[in-house]
Formats: sequence, structure tokens, C-alpha cells
Amino acid sequence: MKAMILAAGLGTRMRPLTLTTPKPLVPVAGKPLIEYHLERLARAGIRQLVINHAWLGEQLEARLGDGSRWNLEIAYSAEPEPLETGGGVFRALPLLGEAPFLLINGDVWCDLPLDRLPTQLEHGQLAHLVLVDNPPHHPDGDFRLDGGRVSSGEGARLTFSGISLIDPRLFQGCEAGAFALAPLLRQAMADGRVGGEHYRGRWVDVGTMERLRELEEELVSLNGGER
Repeated sequence: MKAMILAAGLGTRMRPLTLTTPKPLVPVAGKPLIEYHLERLARAGIRQLVINHAWLGEQLEARLGDGSRWNLEIAYSAEPEPLETGGGVFRALPLLGEAPFLLINGDVWCDLPLDRLPTQLEHGQLAHLVLVDNPPHHPDGDFRLDGGRVSSGEGARLTFSGISLIDPRLFQGCEAGAFALAPLLRQAMADGRVGGEHYRGRWVDVGTMERLRELEEELVSLNGGER
């Protein structure tokens, strides 16, 4: 199975830090955020990875190279301008092939062992989403989870972690350009074609300087005060 990390965002909420550093390379406890994903992908036995980039993307390529340091093979999907989540994945599909692939938002941190995720989707399904408990900054959540099926209906919701297994057929009929992934997922949910699971471990949306500092303090504490 291949994987893709979404790394093309501008990181506007973390300026001025991201004016000179792409968000996935922002250091957390002495290590760029994206490298935590690379390590977990390697431990899960995934070898082929696609990373998209736009803002300061040359820094990503210079830092990560071909991925051999992590026993990975990294291919890059460069975007002249950020194409949003859906458009970025659509542009990268020729690099990902026809089989379901693991998709990870580059600006989250999660201790989920990726080898616990399914490598195949159930028959007829187009996506499998990892949902987490709602964080304080997103108390209403995103989607419902009922019996392994994800929907956008009313009721108690969980938050989408930004980690999912995606079938390329989800993008059938799409055209090149900037567009979001969420509407495609919601349509697939309406058709009953999205499964999911509730992960109760540690997850952080590293979207602000405050949450970055909190995660840094937590990881430094876990490492015995070492950065």
C-alpha cells in the first residue's frame, strides 16, 4: 500500500514562523513535524510515499530527499499554487496508482500505530476514516460513527483526524484545479460508502502556535526533558 502526506498548506495561522519555514518542517521537540509521520509509516512497513507541496516546497525536498533515511521511497507532487486537499490528491493520483492508499494531513500529530489500519476497504466502500475525540477548539466534531459507518447526520459527532484510507475512485468525475476533499467524502457518506473507526489515543491538530507549544512540552516531558 502507498501513502500520501498532504503538505501544501500555507500555514497562515502559524505566521511569522511559516513565512520562512513550510509548516510540515516546523520543529516539535527537536524534530520536524512531518518526520514523525515518516517514522510511523516506516514502522508500519509502508515503503512508497507521495508528498505534495507548494509553499516553500523546495525546503521539503531538500530536507527529506528520496526518503532512504527512513527506508522510504518519496515522490513529490509539486503544486504551483495550493490546490486544497481534494485538488492536491487528484493531481497526485498518477503517482498513487489504482489501489486504496493511506492519506495523512501533514499538520497533525498522532500516536496511532499505522499498521493497525486496514490495508483494504470493504466491498463498495470509498474511504475509511480515523475519528478521534473532539478537542476543545472543535467541540462539535465533524461526523457520526454508527456501527463502523461514518455519516454527516445529526447527533453526537467525532472529529476527523486527517488520517484515512482512500480509494482513488472517490475522485471519479473530478477535474484538475483547487477543491476540498470534504464534499467528496460527504457525498460518499450519503451513498453509504464510508467506513471508519474511533481512535482514543493521543491526537493533536498542530494548527496554531499555542497547540504547537503544548505538543512540544508534552513530547519533551515524555522524553525525559530531552529535545
